[in-house]
Amino acid sequence: MNGSDLGVVEDTLYVPMLGRIYAGENCRNILYDKKALELKSKMPQSVVDNDKQTQYTYLASASRSVNMDRYITDFIKRKPNGIIVQLGVGLETTFYRDDNGNTLWYGVDLPNVIEYRKGLLPEQDREKYIAGDALKEEWIENIRKEHPSEPLLITASGLFYYFEKENVMKLFKMLGKYGDIEVLFDTVNKSGMNMMKKQHMKTVGHEDAKMFFYVDSADELVKEIGNGAKVLAEEKYYSHIDKTGLKFSTKMSMIISDWLSMVKMVHLAL
Repeated sequence: MNGSDLGVVEDTLYVPMLGRIYAGENCRNILYDKKALELKSKMPQSVVDNDKQTQYTYLASASRSVNMDRYITDFIKRKPNGIIVQLGVGLETTFYRDDNGNTLWYGVDLPNVIEYRKGLLPEQDREKYIAGDALKEEWIENIRKEHPSEPLLITASGLFYYFEKENVMKLFKMLGKYGDIEVLFDTVNKSGMNMMKKQHMKTVGHEDAKMFFYVDSADELVKEIGNGAKVLAEEKYYSHIDKTGLKFSTKMSMIISDWLSMVKMVHLAL
């Protein structure tokens, strides 16, 4: 299978990879991802040649990786027997940045994406891929059969935007039945969603990808989830990003985004 066989939403998996490559080549103070740089030559040439992103959109993707890394590293330290589960794993290279030589990792994505990923990023020791629908119960059932009680950190990097709110809520409530579960994801508020629909996805070349889910308040979100769900963190997206040397327009976009809480990280216990 090659990259041209991916669908509209699946095709967006190139966007974060390009962001990590850009940061590694131009902004190593923000992120250096050796594995992403190694994969540049293996990406479809059409993707590299037709890439018209701005510094801000590249670094928005790289910043997501930086944020995910902080939370994952903290989880592994807090819960040494914990397991990382990446929903919508796409072409994420998180394992290569954050693995501590001990932790178990699962990557969940649609069958065509998993097949494509295996060609570029074969499963490593302590890493297992599951082909399936993130919104269905089979993947978590399979993990719990193998690991009935270990703490799980379930990450959704750039994923929930493409799901209807009703489906995301069903997922959260379903996961709450499976023991010690934390969920980490990036999201936007309503104004951030409007901005992404109008500008960002067009800039990165994926204006056909429909987007739905946003979070104005994590506290209100957990009230809707119920069953004792708790907010562990709701954090402005660029608050930990080193802005040294960036273009003025990029810095201002990051500052304004944080000022209006347009993009954020949300960390929940379910």
